[in-house]
Amino acid sequence: MIKITLPDGAVKEVEKGTSALQVAESISSGLARNVLSASVNGKTVEVNDPITEDATLTLYTWNDKEGKTAFWHSSAHVLAQAIEFFHPNVKLTIGPAIENGFYYDVDLNDETISEKDFKQIEDKMLEFAREKAEFKLREVSKADALEFYKDNEYKTELIQNLNDGEITFCDHSNFTDLCRGGHIPNTGFIKAVKILNASGSYWRGDEKNPQLTRIYGISFPKQKELTEYLELLEQAKQRDHRKLGKELELFTFSQKVGQGLPLWLPKGAALRERLENFLKKAQRKTGYEQVISPHIGGKELYVTSGHYAKYGEDSFQPIHTPNDGEEFLLKPMNCPHHCEMYKYKPRSYKDLPVRYAEFGTVYRYEQSGELHGLTRVRSFTQDDAHIFCRPDQVKEEFKNVIDLVLYIFKALDFKDYTAQVSLRDPDNPDKYIGSDENWAIAEQAIIEASDEKGLNTVVEYGEAAFYGPKLDFMVKDALGRSWQLGTIQVDYTLPERFELEYKGSDNELHRPVMIHRAPFGSMERFVAVLIEHSGGNFPLWLTPDQVIILPISEKHEEYAKKVSKLLENYDIRALVDERNEKTGRKIRDAEVNKIPLMLIVGDSEAEENTVSVRKHGGEDLGKMSIENFADLINKQISESLEEIK
Repeated sequence: MIKITLPDGAVKEVEKGTSALQVAESISSGLARNVLSASVNGKTVEVNDPITEDATLTLYTWNDKEGKTAFWHSSAHVLAQAIEFFHPNVKLTIGPAIENGFYYDVDLNDETISEKDFKQIEDKMLEFAREKAEFKLREVSKADALEFYKDNEYKTELIQNLNDGEITFCDHSNFTDLCRGGHIPNTGFIKAVKILNASGSYWRGDEKNPQLTRIYGISFPKQKELTEYLELLEQAKQRDHRKLGKELELFTFSQKVGQGLPLWLPKGAALRERLENFLKKAQRKTGYEQVISPHIGGKELYVTSGHYAKYGEDSFQPIHTPNDGEEFLLKPMNCPHHCEMYKYKPRSYKDLPVRYAEFGTVYRYEQSGELHGLTRVRSFTQDDAHIFCRPDQVKEEFKNVIDLVLYIFKALDFKDYTAQVSLRDPDNPDKYIGSDENWAIAEQAIIEASDEKGLNTVVEYGEAAFYGPKLDFMVKDALGRSWQLGTIQVDYTLPERFELEYKGSDNELHRPVMIHRAPFGSMERFVAVLIEHSGGNFPLWLTPDQVIILPISEKHEEYAKKVSKLLENYDIRALVDERNEKTGRKIRDAEVNKIPLMLIVGDSEAEENTVSVRKHGGEDLGKMSIENFADLINKQISESLEEIK
């Protein structure tokens, strides 16, 4: 007999060799019907594998992230099986689960898969799923694995990087794939499938490698869930920031300017400026000083910081000057510049903390296939700040930054978020720089600060920055999609690399600790998420055009302009629609442009010095004087911002 400890602390005695699924059955048949995956002693296992020693066991269902991962990874196998059925000469590469669904990268040789093929692939996947074929993992020797995949250079490359004892195949039905495991009990759990897209990709993500076809799909244990997901996708299309950004005239892109280089139009620039001013005002109140650094820096700056070694390949090519050996890089990060600013004069322990803030534009070379609207660009502006403090100040400073992040989330109606404590990958210490002692101190400070602030946290190993652990805020938008917005990082390494110092109360020199923080993250990405979260209906204080004035006919245009001028005196942003269109058309267009308030003016309004007020969405607020309208709007904005505080 062996002892199985469950997450609630309960201990079950079972026979040696009992599987996770059998343990679930011993608890309840209902649980067993819903178990998709399991972990034993923290390691993902196949649910039918025997457990041979005392262990802790966690069972996962569709309600767990791990359960969905196993479900979608297993579905990727079935997708590959269906592709192989229609394309017998295909070369399979990899097929992981992703945040929503899965994909499989395949080399089709001279064949293609397009949207017209999706339905037959879906039907074949469901046909295979109905076989209820069990997923079985087996260990294979390296020699046998290489022999099996002798005609597939992609799988061969993967196998070459593995050792005997590390190689497993997964079999289900008549299909076999190289796989590390983590599957649902059998294919019968898959009840609904949708192929979402087919696109180009490169083997290993390197554009120098062969181009592959990537097939995206999603699957569910119930048809109803697929239907709901597809409805959500349709909503997401309507909220797509690329679509709304064009309709609302916020930003554009130009092939001549270059891929991934956004051009902010007047309305978008105004929206960005208000976001920046909002954060700058909050930062001033909490002791930040605004700085500005250049868009380029000497290569040696980034060699010193460690960014060149880690990210040199992802940067733009060096800029060479006429001077022999002199090289510059487009700035990939603001932090090295801020380190040099800190260093420009001697510091005392009484001077700390020093808080430098900058809306600094940085540049990273992203592959063209990875660019996506404003969420993945080559030029972006970080709302960056770096706090240089004493070790005894770290936790308090970290907590203050958490307060600032939450203040911003409240202002912009992001209510559903999780704080991700991103720590080192204990199995890959070579990925990081700095001493184990400093890493341990930094990680503990983040965990304690998060606990004291009562944040809903999850811990993710392997997600830390290369120079230190961090707290990432994972925000769910109005459609339930998760985005990483806002990050706070503790860094003991850059102060060492740049030899930053301060004189302590003991009259000795000490190293400051550096906290990196960006509540928005990147302005581009943040605006994209904000557009999709709000559907383009921004808060009244932020929206580019708060009011549009609609003269009923040409003779009312002078009065409309007078109203606009008066509203300017109240700091209300208004424009006049002078087009020769019917009022109904003007109202419809104002609705499409998501302008919060419409003022309709005709004969009676001009005679009475009033306006007829209509809200976005159709609510009629009736007639009122211009002064009363202005007071109403400013009161709404004032109350909204006061509530945020």
